Amino acid sequence: MIQSQYDVVIIGSGHNGLVAASYLAQAQLRVLIVEKNDYVGGATTSQKLFPDYEARLSRYAYLVSLFPEKIKQDLGLTLNLKRRQTASFTPFVRNKKNCGLLISNENESLNESQINELNAKDYAGLNELYKKQKQFAEKTWDSFLEPLKTKNDWKMAFEDNTELWESMVEKPIGQLIEKYIEDDILRGIVLTDAKIGVFADAHHASLLQNRTYLYHVIGNKTGEWQVPVGGMGAIVETLKAKATELGVSILTEAEVTKLNIGELNHSVCFVQNNQKHNVNARFVLVNAAPKILSGLLGEAFETTTEDEGCVFKVNMLLSKLPKLKAEDVRPEDAFAGTFHINQAYEQMEVSYREALAGKIPTLPPCEIYCHTLTDSSILSPELAAAGYHTLTLFGLDVPYRLFIDDNEAAKKQLLSLYLEGLNSYLSEPIEDCIARAADG
Repeated sequence: MIQSQYDVVIIGSGHNGLVAASYLAQAQLRVLIVEKNDYVGGATTSQKLFPDYEARLSRYAYLVSLFPEKIKQDLGLTLNLKRRQTASFTPFVRNKKNCGLLISNENESLNESQINELNAKDYAGLNELYKKQKQFAEKTWDSFLEPLKTKNDWKMAFEDNTELWESMVEKPIGQLIEKYIEDDILRGIVLTDAKIGVFADAHHASLLQNRTYLYHVIGNKTGEWQVPVGGMGAIVETLKAKATELGVSILTEAEVTKLNIGELNHSVCFVQNNQKHNVNARFVLVNAAPKILSGLLGEAFETTTEDEGCVFKVNMLLSKLPKLKAEDVRPEDAFAGTFHINQAYEQMEVSYREALAGKIPTLPPCEIYCHTLTDSSILSPELAAAGYHTLTLFGLDVPYRLFIDDNEAAKKQLLSLYLEGLNSYLSEPIEDCIARAADG
C-alpha cells in the first residue's frame, strides 16, 4: 500500500538506488523506490533477449570491479564472483602470419613470454605502470564511500608522490602509456580502459579519458573485473531481496512525472496503472541521469559533448565458438577474457579522428566478452551441454551524433563492420556460429 509520507523516496531502482535504500532502511528510515520499468536494476539487469532460447544475458553492465567489499560486509550480502582465467586476447597479423597476444590472469610467466615477443622492454614497463595503478588505488579507493574531497585536498594527499598525481590526474593518460610501453598493440590494450564509455583520445584536453581509466583500474585496490555467477541479474536479485528484507517498498511500472522541492518536505508525483499518485518525503534521491532530474524539476538541460554516449553494444548467442586463424590459441582461451579487435594504439587514434569528422570509422574498434566460458549458469542446462555460448560486443568511437540522420542505416553499417573485423581473425565466419531463431 502506498503511503502519503516517507522519509526518503528514491527515483530509479538501479544498483546504486538499491544499495542506498538498504542503508537508509537499515538506519530505520521509511524508504520508497519508484521505478518506471517493469523490472528493477536499471543497467544491472539480465534478461531473456532471444525468445526461442533459455539464455539470460546482461543487457548493459556485464562485469564487476567497483562494488566495494565494505558494502557487502555492511549489508551482509553474498555475491558470487568468478575470476576469468584469461585477462585479454588480441589477435594481429605480423609478417603475414596470424598471431595473438594472450594475457592470463593466472600465469605470469606466460604473460612475460608473450609480451617479450612483442617488445623486450614492455613487460617491465607494463609492470611499472601496474605498480603506479596500485599505488593510486591504495590512496584513493577507500574514499569512494566517504564525502568527496576537493581537488586541493587530493593534491595535498599526494604530496609524497606528486609525480603519481600529475601523471594519473593532471596530464593526459596517453603520456603515461607512451612513457612505459613501446609496442603499438600493447599500448592499445592499455588505452581501451580509458576509452570505454567516453568519446576521447589518449591526449584529449578534457581528461575524460583519465577518469575513465582510473575507474577501470582501481576497483577494490586491484582493478580486476570479475564475472557475476548468474549474470548481473543475480546481483540485482540479491540487492532487491536485502532491500525488501529491510522494509523498503519498491514500485515498478511507476513513472515519476514531477518533483516539487519544498523547505521541509518534497513531493513526488508519479503514475502507476493509469492512476496518479503524490507522496511526500523528507529527502529525495534521484538515481537517474541529470537530464531526467532537470525534466522532473521543469528546468532546461544543456547537454555538452562530455554527456554524449559513444558505445555500441551487441549481444549474441552462439551455437558454437568459432575457430581462430591463430592456430596455437584455443577459442576457449581467447574468448574467455576481453577479445580486442582494431584496438591498436594508432588505429584508435585514426578511428577517433574519423568519428570526430562525422564519419563512421573505417575500422571501428571493439572488444568482445564471453560470460559463459566462466559461468554457464546463465544458459539452460540443455544449451550449456550443447556447447552454446554468449558473446557481448562493445564498440568504441561511435558517438551519438553519427546516428542522428539515419539511425537504422548507421546501426546496420556498424554491425557489418564489427562482424567483418571479427571475421578477419577467424578461420570460419561468425555468422556460421550464431544461433538462429525459429524464423531463421
